[in-house]
Amino acid sequence: MSFITILLPIFFVFGVGFVSQKYLSLDTKNLSKMAIYVMVPFLVFRTFYEQAINSTYGLLTLYMIGLCLIIILLVTILSKVYRFTEPERCGLVLSSAFMNNGNYGTPLTFFLFGAAGLEIAIILMVIQQLLMSTLGVFYAAKGSAQQNGVKAALQAVKRMPMVYGAMGGIAFQLLHVPISKSFMQAIDFIADAAIPFIMLTLGMQLANISVKAIDWKKLYTSLSLKLIASPMIAALLVLPMPLDAMTKQIMIIMAATPTAANTTMYAIQFQTEPQNVSSATLISTIMSIVTLPVVIYLAM
Repeated sequence: MSFITILLPIFFVFGVGFVSQKYLSLDTKNLSKMAIYVMVPFLVFRTFYEQAINSTYGLLTLYMIGLCLIIILLVTILSKVYRFTEPERCGLVLSSAFMNNGNYGTPLTFFLFGAAGLEIAIILMVIQQLLMSTLGVFYAAKGSAQQNGVKAALQAVKRMPMVYGAMGGIAFQLLHVPISKSFMQAIDFIADAAIPFIMLTLGMQLANISVKAIDWKKLYTSLSLKLIASPMIAALLVLPMPLDAMTKQIMIIMAATPTAANTTMYAIQFQTEPQNVSSATLISTIMSIVTLPVVIYLAM
C-alpha cells in the first residue's frame, strides 16, 4: 500500500498537467523546451558538480547501453517472427527500448529514496537522454523515408544542453572551480524547480496524444517488452555489478518506467509509426500504475 501512496502524488502532478492542457491548450512544445533547454541542465550541472566521479559512472553507462541494445535485439527477433516491416520495427524500438526516466523515473526515485537516490537517477537520466538523442533519433530516421539517421542523431546530440550541463559540472569538479554561496543558491532555485516542472509537462504531453486505430499486436509487444521484460533484464544485468543495494534497486525500478515521452516527438518528426508510438507512451504510462508497484516491491 505504501508504494501506491508514493505513486499517487506523482500521478496527481501528471493529472494536474493533463487537465490544465485539456482546458487551457498551452504550448507544450515551448514548455518542454523550457524544461529540457533551461531547467534540467542546471539540475544536471549541480549533480555532476557535487557528486564525486568514480567507477559507478562507467558501470551505469555500460548498464544503460547493454539494456537498450538487448531490447533492440529482442525487437529485431520479434519483428522477424511477426514479419514486421522496417518502419514497424523502428517504431517498436522507439516504444520499447527507451524508458521515461526523466519526467517519471527521476521524481519517482526522489520520492522513494530522497536526495541520495536522486543523484543516481540524474546520472541515469543523462545517459538515457544521450541514448535517445543518438540511437533513438537514428531509428526514428531509419524508419522514415528520409533515411538520414546518423546525421540526424549527431545534430540532435549537439542540441542537447543537459550534455553540456554534465560536461560543465564534471569540468568544474575536476578543476576544483569554486562557486560562491549566493550563485549556488541561484542554481539551486532553478534546479529544484526542474522536477515538478517536467512532471507537469509530461501530463500536458499525454493530454495531446490521440489514441486511434490501435495495432494491438504491436502494442502488446511494446508493453510486454517495456513494462515486463525490461525490469527483468535489468535485474539480471545489475546482479553481478559491484554496486550498493540502493543503486541496483534504482536501476531496476527505472527500467520499469513507461515509454519515454520524447520518442513520440521523434516518431512524429520522422513519421515513423507515430500513432503506435504515441499509443504505447500513453497506455504504458497508465498501466505503470499497476506494474510499477510490483517491480518496486520485488526490487526492494
